[in-house]
Amino acid sequence: MSEPPLAGPRPEPRPARGHESGPGPAASDARFDALVAEAEAVSVDGWDFSWFDGRATEQRPSWGYARAMADRMARAGAALDLQTGGGEVLASVPVLPPLTVATESWPPNVARATALLHPRGAVVVADTDEPPLPFGDEAFDLVVSRHPVTTWWEEIARVLRPGGTYFSQQVGPASVFELVEYFLGPQPATARAARDPRRARADAEAAGLDVVDLREERLRVEFLDIGAVVHFLRKVVWMVPGFTVDAYLPRLRSLHRLIEAEGLFVAHSARFLIEARKPKRAEQACR
Repeated sequence: MSEPPLAGPRPEPRPARGHESGPGPAASDARFDALVAEAEAVSVDGWDFSWFDGRATEQRPSWGYARAMADRMARAGAALDLQTGGGEVLASVPVLPPLTVATESWPPNVARATALLHPRGAVVVADTDEPPLPFGDEAFDLVVSRHPVTTWWEEIARVLRPGGTYFSQQVGPASVFELVEYFLGPQPATARAARDPRRARADAEAAGLDVVDLREERLRVEFLDIGAVVHFLRKVVWMVPGFTVDAYLPRLRSLHRLIEAEGLFVAHSARFLIEARKPKRAEQACR
């Protein structure tokens, strides 16, 4: 299961609302109740984040992952999309390779991806996201993954053909930690250091792959109402493990008042792009 982005370009900014011009306590409480109830009622199946339109935004990385992935797909004969989610990103590719396979572990997403990708000729495999991958050696010349929870580098190297490529956009360290720490308090250094792109490079190279591109960016995220926060934390369950509205009601009310006053809550996501190539046999023999 992969982590998705929020909605696209931000709408016109809302003016900050001070105590004099903002809603009174009763009106604010009523708005809080309505926004939270709406967010709790929305399904969290799949990775369609269109519900966030006008409610939350996330700046996009400069490298344009979906477009770059589609370019590589157009040149591939056999491709594998790991942790495809609901298949939305893969389905956006104009021309899929003759053999296209996607894996996913969460049953609701498996069903969504199957409905979306089967008409395109892609096969969806229910998989636990644990090694080994259910494919033979050297089965694919392209493996892709957008926001994987875990990257099993040795398995990726095993299923890639010599000369094949792994192409992935991943979540970087301390992503959206302003929101995480609002609810959970300061996080330990080990949590902040997780998902370091330098570690990804080292792990890829240890698996015998050559890293040909590695880029990282921090990107602005804006939550424009408390409903967006609730839906985000229900959907991206690893941000605040065990999140429920009842368990975090005082903090949610406090954050609602902050958003009412400031017009938004700002966090920053971390993303990195990594592309690694499996050496051809002649290159392997020279090592």
